[in-house]
Amino acid sequence: MLYLKNFSVPDDGVSYLRENRENRRTCYGSRYPFGVFHGLSHVEFEPITIFCGGNGSGKTTLLNLIGEKLELRRGAVFNRSAFFGDYLGLCRAETAPAFDREARTVSRVITSDDVFDYLLDLRCMNEGIDTKRRELLAEYTDRRYADFRMRSLEDLDELRKVVDAQRHTGSRYVNERLMRDVPGKSNGESGFLYFTRHIGEGGLYLLDEPENSLSARFQLELAKFLEDSARFYRCQFVIATHSPVLLALKGARVYDLDRTPVRVCRWTEVADVAAFYKFFKAHEADFAVSSDGETR
Repeated sequence: MLYLKNFSVPDDGVSYLRENRENRRTCYGSRYPFGVFHGLSHVEFEPITIFCGGNGSGKTTLLNLIGEKLELRRGAVFNRSAFFGDYLGLCRAETAPAFDREARTVSRVITSDDVFDYLLDLRCMNEGIDTKRRELLAEYTDRRYADFRMRSLEDLDELRKVVDAQRHTGSRYVNERLMRDVPGKSNGESGFLYFTRHIGEGGLYLLDEPENSLSARFQLELAKFLEDSARFYRCQFVIATHSPVLLALKGARVYDLDRTPVRVCRWTEVADVAAFYKFFKAHEADFAVSSDGETR
């Protein structure tokens, strides 16, 4: 599904700055995002489009510009320079009618910061649960061995707790009073879960380095999830990534922002992928293959 058809960025903007905002250069040390992109003016999209390149190539900036131009929901904030609004006004986006009709309300930007914030929230919640668990265990011990005598109806609730403590084990007493759905997953599992919970049907999703916090296993699972979402559930993805696993997504259009001019390339032509290939080829002898075909 194509909700976003194409996106255009201006040239270096020197003439615009001279005519409109040149006097502001004395106040700000940078004209960012003017001058970030070299040899990039127009991007055509597929159901899965990938921006790759080294640090400083502008792939995250490009995602932010698209997200702001389309007014997509997002969680984590990003640094907006004094010239960001000026540059954004010169950008152009063409969307399909289905974007406003169907996809806008569920579409969003998802960054690695969103995932990290989610993981921190889980950690804080679990730390709070651990504290509550210790408190309940101490409460259980006090009540199990308490010599309690009921003196009035006001003591009825306390009596019930004492009887409950004396009838049950400590673990059951504690668990029945804690949250039932306590996340007990690794960071990788929880990070993958974040994407499956926040990516719904029929939406445009901008993903900034989604591989962060994910092991190779969960990157492979994420890749399968994204492919299925694009193929069967009317989703469109624009992804900024370094991951060879995600660069190899089936049918993806890959833009290499390290090239001048920027152009579409095969994922195997990307410099990071070539570096991994050379590394594994150099250590090929270290991979012993058994008779059943499995790497040991």
